[in-house]
Amino acid sequence: MNGFEKRREEKEAQILEATFNLLNTNTSQENITVEKIAEDAHVGKTTIFKYFDSKENLIRTVFKSYIEQMIEDAREIVYDNRPFEETLITLSQNKINYLNKITQQFYLELMSYITEKNDDELSLLMEQFTKETQNMMLDLFHRGRKEGKVALKYSDEFLLNFFQALVEGLSKPYVYEKMKPYTAEWTEILIKGVAPDK
Repeated sequence: MNGFEKRREEKEAQILEATFNLLNTNTSQENITVEKIAEDAHVGKTTIFKYFDSKENLIRTVFKSYIEQMIEDAREIVYDNRPFEETLITLSQNKINYLNKITQQFYLELMSYITEKNDDELSLLMEQFTKETQNMMLDLFHRGRKEGKVALKYSDEFLLNFFQALVEGLSKPYVYEKMKPYTAEWTEILIKGVAPDK
């Protein structure tokens, strides 16, 4: 990478970080101006338009990067070949960490953006995320069965639905805020709940 490309990459990263930080306050995206993003990123407005074309595309890029990083981190955890229990605990902590990084406003804006904008690429990315998450969880359940940590009586379909219900419940801000201090406890109950009968 030459000096020009490196500077461009650094400026893009500054702009994305400043936009993420602004979105991650209790301010809606409509109230975030390009001027404020430029000021916080220490770049000119023209630089933002040069790299991202529009505020809309910049916000979309921030949301896309957040989802892609979440997918990548989950993938690394599941395919690191740690024991079942350790993997499940690490995945749970990772999910909590991602929820901890963002405000309720950011989460609601992200969900609203995905559902209301009819953005094919982001919708496809969310579908990929859902499908890949299911495949990763299936791999994890199969590993858990081989290790004797997951009861054979539970079908893949039940386990996927059970974990999806748990994750969706935790994704609700009012549930998440109450459960956040109990990460270790609910992970322990989860592990004991799918374990074979002694």
